[in-house]
Amino acid sequence: MSDKFFTIQASTSGEYKEKGSKFLAFAFHVSSEKEVREKLDELRKEYYDARHHCYAYVIGLKNQSFRANDDGEPGHSAGDPILGQIRSFELTNCLAVVVRYFGGTKLGVGGLVNAYKVATTDALSHTKRVEIITRICVELKFGYSSMGLVERWMEEFDVVKVERNYTDSCAITFDLVENTWPELLKKIEEQVGILHAVLED
Repeated sequence: MSDKFFTIQASTSGEYKEKGSKFLAFAFHVSSEKEVREKLDELRKEYYDARHHCYAYVIGLKNQSFRANDDGEPGHSAGDPILGQIRSFELTNCLAVVVRYFGGTKLGVGGLVNAYKVATTDALSHTKRVEIITRICVELKFGYSSMGLVERWMEEFDVVKVERNYTDSCAITFDLVENTWPELLKKIEEQVGILHAVLED
C-alpha cells in the first residue's frame, strides 16, 4: 500500500438535479465513526424533510475502515457510488453524504447511480486534497558515548522528541515521518554504540 494518504482540506458541498429530484452533496473531514454519526445527525436535523440521507466514508490510513449506506434507495444505487468517488479521489478520513429530495419521477437504478456519483463528485471537486504525513514513534536506547551522534541524527531527521530518560544508559522516545525510518534504522544498525531501537504502538 502507498505511504501517501490524502484527505479534504475543508468541508464542501455540491448539487445535482435530475427529473425534479434534487441531490445535495456534502463532504467532511472525519477521523472517527463518532464524528461520522455527529455529522449525519446534523444533516438529518437540518434536512429533516428529505426522503434519503445516503452516505459513505473511509477512515484510517493503512488499516482503513469504510461503509456505504443506501438509506432506503435500491441496493448499491447510492452508498456504493458515493464510496466509489471517495476512492476515486484517493481520500481517507472523509465522509460524503448526499441528501435527496424526490421530484416525483423514478430514475431507475442506473439513474440513481449516476445521480449520486455526480453529486458526490461535484462536492469533492470544490475542495483541495491535502496529504497526510504518517509518523511513527520510536524508543531508542544507547550508551552515553553515542549521545552526540544521536543528537545529530535527531536534527538530521527532524524528529520530535517526546521523552528523555538518562540513567545508567540513555533512552529517547521520539516520533518522525514514517518513510524516513528505514534510513535512520540503517544508521542505527551500523553504529556499534546503539543498544536498542523499538517501534512503539
